[in-house]
Amino acid sequence: QVQLVESGGGLVQPGGSLRLSCAASGSIFSITTMGWYRQAPGLNRELVASITTGGTTYYADSMKGRFTIARDGSSNTQYLQMDSLRPEDTAVYYCTADVRESYFAKLTRYWGQGTQVTVSS
Repeated sequence: QVQLVESGGGLVQPGGSLRLSCAASGSIFSITTMGWYRQAPGLNRELVASITTGGTTYYADSMKGRFTIARDGSSNTQYLQMDSLRPEDTAVYYCTADVRESYFAKLTRYWGQGTQVTVSS
């Protein structure tokens, strides 16, 4: 089994910054794509950003230029640096990791428990 533990959420004023972290642990042979989703009240969960093993990144349009995703392969940890935050960024943020638990195992997507980010003055 694999666990993803997130940290770094909280309350920030508009224009401020937050850095989210997500550490994966457990039965991990390899991790391919890691990513972040968010879900605001009354809305569907949406993809925020992702990063592959090779470092290829993807950002949703509204996050480009404001958010930066990074990963540390040696510690199976990923980060989401969020700058120039807006009230509409308020949501629960979830990290994901696509994990292979052994050489022959299929990929399984694991989710973190979610961390609240609130942008308000």
